[in-house]
Amino acid sequence: MYSNTTIMKKLSKKEDEIMRVVWRLQNTFIREIIDELPDPKPHYNTVATIVKILVKKGFLKSELLGNSHRYSPAVNFETYRDGDLEDIKQKYFGNSFPKMLAHFAKSENLSEKDLKELYEIIKSNKD
Repeated sequence: MYSNTTIMKKLSKKEDEIMRVVWRLQNTFIREIIDELPDPKPHYNTVATIVKILVKKGFLKSELLGNSHRYSPAVNFETYRDGDLEDIKQKYFGNSFPKMLAHFAKSENLSEKDLKELYEIIKSNKD
């Protein structure tokens, strides 16, 4: 679980796009990453550069297989997501989960049914 003492580096938009592919595929090569990206496909060298940055940042692991590198996540999606949400909570909601939850409940115009479902989820996690 993400903690306040852990400093999670942020992903740029392109890094995030590539990480989402790697999180989905788990073990992959650059060509496979490119195949999964939307059109227009980026150039091989562009993706390779971003992948190298992700390895340097500690988001990806690299394994040499023959002449090629295979990449896998060094950080799982849930850990990154939890860190991102923690940062949002701290930055925009004064580190208050109730304020953050209230904001999303209001902005999403949750129905009474949705609110009850949310309450039941929260209640079940406390038991």
